[in-house]
Amino acid sequence: MNSDFLLIRHMKNGDETAIESFVRKYYPDILRYCFLHIQDRGHAEDAAQEVFVRFFRTLKQYQHYGKAQNYLYVIAANICKDYYRKPKEVPICEFPELPCEDSFTLDSRLDVRAALGKLPRDLWDVTVLYYFQGLKQREIARILGIGLPLVKYRMKQAKAFLSDYLGEGGIL
Repeated sequence: MNSDFLLIRHMKNGDETAIESFVRKYYPDILRYCFLHIQDRGHAEDAAQEVFVRFFRTLKQYQHYGKAQNYLYVIAANICKDYYRKPKEVPICEFPELPCEDSFTLDSRLDVRAALGKLPRDLWDVTVLYYFQGLKQREIARILGIGLPLVKYRMKQAKAFLSDYLGEGGIL
């Protein structure tokens, strides 16, 4: 039995510590995902909180078939899509935090951010989930509701685009 299954079972039984553990385990990844989509810290935090509100609202009906994290990403994707459907003020764009590695210089970080901004939306989703969220291609397929071959194709397209944009010695 995996830890998610046990956590969810305890949460369904009303165990507050299990709920806290679950949120602590997944909140940072969900927040990062929302921030990469929305690019406004406050709205991303609101979206991440809404993910957990929706999850816990339907917890009694939730059937655990795999990773709970994948289900949270599906909810987060829908909330982020809803965010863009709503009329809003024009936000001041903040760049999402990239992995902090010594091999990334400030210039290369800015280059990657610019390149990500140029990706078509379908390629952007796959790239962010794979490189910034560390998900496997099968998980990405489930989250986005597409086939694994399409994920692989989009990854190939994204790599080619980013390689062209960043040059042959690109970061990815």
